[in-house]
Amino acid sequence: MVDIHLVLAFVVASALLALAPGPDLLFIVANGVAGGRRAGVLAALGMSTGLAIHTAAAAFGLGALIRAAPQALTAVRIAGALFLLYLAVTTWRNSRATHEPTAVPARRSLRRTYLMATLTNLANPKVILFYFAFVPQFVGTGSSAWPVTAQLLLLGLVFIVVGLAVDATAGLLSGTLAEKIAARPGFRRRMARVSAAVFAGLAARLIIDS
Repeated sequence: MVDIHLVLAFVVASALLALAPGPDLLFIVANGVAGGRRAGVLAALGMSTGLAIHTAAAAFGLGALIRAAPQALTAVRIAGALFLLYLAVTTWRNSRATHEPTAVPARRSLRRTYLMATLTNLANPKVILFYFAFVPQFVGTGSSAWPVTAQLLLLGLVFIVVGLAVDATAGLLSGTLAEKIAARPGFRRRMARVSAAVFAGLAARLIIDS
């Protein structure tokens, strides 16, 4: 059986973590600002997809492999930083479209936004460390406890549901605000450049973080 007290404690902890501003939330808001409500919500769904993959990997033993080769985290961090730098450059370039009075600013497709959010989450080594250090603290022990794999899958599902509720709300609100004020001349260009700066800042954070 599952220790309901541990699960409830994990729900509270997950909600607090989801509400705390972090790289994933900033990424979602940046996409909402640059691409509107749909982009913000799709970015939230992409992050949740990445978490689902992390959950499955942790539950089925990939964590042991990474523990045996800790240098893999360094490689993941570098890959994630390069990917975010790519997003910063492409978003900045797209913002130039608004220089022309008749130009329509280029928007990445919703499918691409979703895939980029998923890859950004997968390339974040802190998410991997989260599943190593934080989630196991809520795994119950004893003869009547569920198998560890089942408990990790359940806790991962809880974390995804709580996180998606917060992230999707943030994406929806940021996209709604952006769409309401985007009609002002030059404002969308400035919003896109702010988003590019956020992506670049997240990349820098990944590079300098130990």
